[in-house]
Amino acid sequence: MELSKDYNFQEIEKKWQKYWEEKKIYAFDPHNKKNIYSIDTPPPTLSGKMHIGHAFSYSQQDFFVRYQRMRGKNVFYPFGTDDNGLPTERMIEKLKNVKSTKMQRQEFISLCNETLKELRPGFIQDWRDIAISCDWNIFYSTIDKHCIKTSQKSFLDLYKKKLVYKKEDAFIWCVQCQTAIAQAELEDKEQDSTFNDILFTLESGEKITISTTRPELLPACVALFVHPEDKRYKHLFGKKVKVPLFNQEVKIYSDESVDQEKGTGILMICSYGDKNDVEAVKRKNFKARICITRDGKMNEFAKQFLGLPIKEARKAILDQLEKEKVVVTKKPIKHIVNVHDKCGTDIEFLDSFQWFIKVLDHKKELLEAGRKIKWYPEYMRTRYEHWVEGLQWDWCISRQRHFGVAFPAWNCKDCKTILVAEEKQLPVDPFIDKPIKKCSCGSQEFEAERDVMDTWATSSLTPQIAFNWVGDKDCSGDLKMFPMDLRVQAHDLVRTWAFYTIVKSLYHHKKIPWKKIAISGHIMDPHGRKMSKSLGNVIEPRSILDKYGADAWRFLAASSKLGENIPYQEKDLQTGKKMIIKLWNASKFCITHLENSTPEKVELEAFDRWLLTKLNLLIKGCTGVFENYEYAKAKVDIEEFFWHTFCDNYLEIIKDRLYNADKRGTKAKQSAQYTLYQTLLTLLKLLSPIMPHITEEIYQHYFIRFEKTKSIHLSSWPEEHKEWNDKKIEKSGDLAIQTISLVRQEKTKAQKSLKEPVRKIILSKKLKILEQDIKAVTQAQELLYGKEFKVEL
Repeated sequence: MELSKDYNFQEIEKKWQKYWEEKKIYAFDPHNKKNIYSIDTPPPTLSGKMHIGHAFSYSQQDFFVRYQRMRGKNVFYPFGTDDNGLPTERMIEKLKNVKSTKMQRQEFISLCNETLKELRPGFIQDWRDIAISCDWNIFYSTIDKHCIKTSQKSFLDLYKKKLVYKKEDAFIWCVQCQTAIAQAELEDKEQDSTFNDILFTLESGEKITISTTRPELLPACVALFVHPEDKRYKHLFGKKVKVPLFNQEVKIYSDESVDQEKGTGILMICSYGDKNDVEAVKRKNFKARICITRDGKMNEFAKQFLGLPIKEARKAILDQLEKEKVVVTKKPIKHIVNVHDKCGTDIEFLDSFQWFIKVLDHKKELLEAGRKIKWYPEYMRTRYEHWVEGLQWDWCISRQRHFGVAFPAWNCKDCKTILVAEEKQLPVDPFIDKPIKKCSCGSQEFEAERDVMDTWATSSLTPQIAFNWVGDKDCSGDLKMFPMDLRVQAHDLVRTWAFYTIVKSLYHHKKIPWKKIAISGHIMDPHGRKMSKSLGNVIEPRSILDKYGADAWRFLAASSKLGENIPYQEKDLQTGKKMIIKLWNASKFCITHLENSTPEKVELEAFDRWLLTKLNLLIKGCTGVFENYEYAKAKVDIEEFFWHTFCDNYLEIIKDRLYNADKRGTKAKQSAQYTLYQTLLTLLKLLSPIMPHITEEIYQHYFIRFEKTKSIHLSSWPEEHKEWNDKKIEKSGDLAIQTISLVRQEKTKAQKSLKEPVRKIILSKKLKILEQDIKAVTQAQELLYGKEFKVEL
């Protein structure tokens, strides 16, 4: 039975996705004695649909997984969704037009859980549609009971080891999301602003000038600093000045933290404009004057500006300062501002109680752990090291939200002591459950810890979640498999997911979480810009899959090396489509000529030995680069071999033997058939990690009857055949290909058809072994041998 005339990707891709699932092709077998290959899969944030960055990086990780499965590994490849914490809250608020801060906690949590239950199947289907070969039965949600239990166990372990603590401090705060955030959630954003020189008045009446971009923090001013070696201002040390508009008196201090070259050389200390302010207030033990509320409004310290949002207050205060003629200059500038990566809002520093995991005291161990992991590409380790070295705060893990993993802790109402749950209680909801024991002060009255954990506090435990650290009965994983073999993720997650997972693994197990980490790049818009809704340049994966199919998309994803950003170009999808069509048509040709034959080894013709030598080199090369996570190199080499060596040359050369067996002989035809079988099957296997659907379709149509394996993706990766290596015939074959190409060029110059006969060709004696195939493919009437190549048309 022949392959159909055209390849219908819509039907074929759905057919094999269904087959793979029904036949459990990708199922992990915990009882199998094969070597295990485990992958720490990034759980995507459940946002309603997959974005193009997901489609790009997950396709790339799947290339590695499929390759390892064909190498005979028992693949442990779970899938999870990250659906707790702030990103989920924001999505639910938008979808349901609600505000979590204006709802009862339990009511909002129920709404989140119900909505996630509705969205999750459709969201996960996007990953199935791009043929991610996970074991879909090993599934987790970062808000399910298993994950909550794991996350709470992590907290208890860190608490016992004194690696987590709670304290009140001025810390990074998002007024839009109304929660503390971690350093890793900060992004730099260039903004327009003004650099304002403002007059302050000393008790003596003398005027001094300070420079600021944030006049709205004048009500929070607690001191002025000048450098002790700044001769301009030595007479000011210890004196007091009055803050314009708000009239509080503040003292002028000598402090070496001042940059004499910045602004006027006088530094305004507020509570709080930045980290330097925070450190200065602590160092000098100043009493803070917080003038901004947690929702980003001015408070009573701002007097007549009470209730104004921050940016409105900035303008209003500056306008009033100008009216009172205390603004000396106002210069337009562009400067970099820290914003919250989730919402783009400028961050503030506000006093609050937060939970922190210690990292600043453990930088050395964290750097050493990073060096024990093999990074692909290697330079990504430098990015990790720069992040660790640049840490300024411990890891803040508490969030002032409703939906997330609860801290398994309570506060004693009488003595305010913190009590934590016992592990046997997990998972716990401190609003419902109570401590098993009474407080050391004798009290049995407790208040639940109201904050929830940051989503990264749970996502950083994906290896422990997958390997069932908490020992739940219905989980496939086993902590004996720890550490995992591979983590795959995008480069923007090095500072978060990679770093946090290393922290947790080191603290809990004194081990690295994975042996290797592969870092993918991003797919950008055609102009090299990041895709974002605000720029209107987002391309939806669904539209690509509907038009070109998953295999063409995966072919595009294989064009980019690890860590490399590439621009989206539709022509790359068209190239993938051409590859599919060519593979389909070449396979139809091959299978037509393989019917009624068997793949038994026969005595090989010279050109067949040449092709199999080239095929051996391809197998060796692809195996090497896949082992080194260089799928892009494998894709290029396979393309080159398939299009040029196989289709353009070899298939044309053997047509005479296939069609004219009565003239060339049965053995010559059988030699070509054996070579066709081996080459096409090998090409399908080499391509299958990248293009799983079309390779499965062709394999199932013909090769399964001989291979006896129920899927190409469970078949063995091609091995080198030493008996195929023939360096001498390789050189002769290469020379023959050059000769055939020159003959074709001569025909083209003479405007003759390639099928038109040639009177005479003079060629090298080295090609005598290949003369019958050369004569047939060139349509030469006579072949002669000499030192110089010559064609007579």
